[in-house]
Amino acid sequence: MTRLVIRQYRSSIGEKITARRTLEALGLRRTGQTVEQTDSPAVRGMLRRVAHLVAVNEQGAKGKE
Repeated sequence: MTRLVIRQYRSSIGEKITARRTLEALGLRRTGQTVEQTDSPAVRGMLRRVAHLVAVNEQGAKGKE
């Protein structure tokens, strides 16, 4: 399974409440924080919603690289 490394590089101040809740659901709480999520259609949809606030890098499955 592919892992996604997600970094919040912009603040959620002034954003709509749905964008703030999406960041919270992804596990992001503050600017500069990085989390890893398993790649799935649900996570991709959340990332599309907050694409202007986050940076995403793909990482191969552990042990398969």
